Amino acid sequence: MMRLPLRPAFPSAILVLLLASAIPAQAEEAPRPAPSAQPSAPPSLGADTLKPGKPAVKPYLADAALPDAVQILPPPPGHDAPLDKADRAAFANTRALKGSPRWEIAANDVAEGAAAVLENFACVLGTRIDQARVPAVINLLERARLDLAHATRGPKVHYRRLRPFVGNEAPICVQRTEKLADSFSYPSGHATQGWAYALILAALVPEKATPILVRGRAYGESRVVCGVHWLSDVVAGRLTGTSVFAALMGDPTFRADLEKARAELRAAMTGAGTPPDQAICSRETEALREPPLDF
Repeated sequence: MMRLPLRPAFPSAILVLLLASAIPAQAEEAPRPAPSAQPSAPPSLGADTLKPGKPAVKPYLADAALPDAVQILPPPPGHDAPLDKADRAAFANTRALKGSPRWEIAANDVAEGAAAVLENFACVLGTRIDQARVPAVINLLERARLDLAHATRGPKVHYRRLRPFVGNEAPICVQRTEKLADSFSYPSGHATQGWAYALILAALVPEKATPILVRGRAYGESRVVCGVHWLSDVVAGRLTGTSVFAALMGDPTFRADLEKARAELRAAMTGAGTPPDQAICSRETEALREPPLDF
């Protein structure tokens, strides 16, 4: 795989926050992968994504306890500012990855939600997790997903930043649709969800924290490789995900559910689960061995 010259400097204050956080609902309006590559509508906060037509579980956090991402995040880079130029360079350079194993991973990472992310993390967990065997884990992640969606909605609407493929014909890893083009880019909801989920999984399985967080980082970076988010959207998503995770850890119901999920996930990992496809895991390891995108 080619190495990409993507090393723009990101403000040191945000870098410090991101480093300090590494112990990662409707996540965003991007499409779910399907054989047709057609994007689906974002999940409604009033609908259960696992049982369509039934009321959704409630988010953990009340509005007053939810971090205000509009106040926490810096504004997205202004036109022609250094970070804006870095964003545009990253988008242009990653178009060369089309057809590569890293591009395939990015396309697979379009999937969101608890069951999909558990599948994407199968290689680092060492087993494919059957969602029917881990209802407490699914409940934990799906409830947290509602909080993550709520947190990203404010800055998305406030800044109304356009996605990088708008106004050009550069390749992206999903089908271009008007709905996707009309959705907003800052922060990345996928990066927010993926990083928050990685933080939760690292708390559940601390001995695997490093590979889990590496995969969580790559899940967010897949949005840049895919061509549907700017670099700075992904950084903002990590900061948003970290902020929500910190608030969730202060919620007693979340902590109780976390403990239930811990025992359940460990049992699923040590039982007679289905091992992930080693060819897929080898290809994933090789593709992610390249230096991470620098911010």
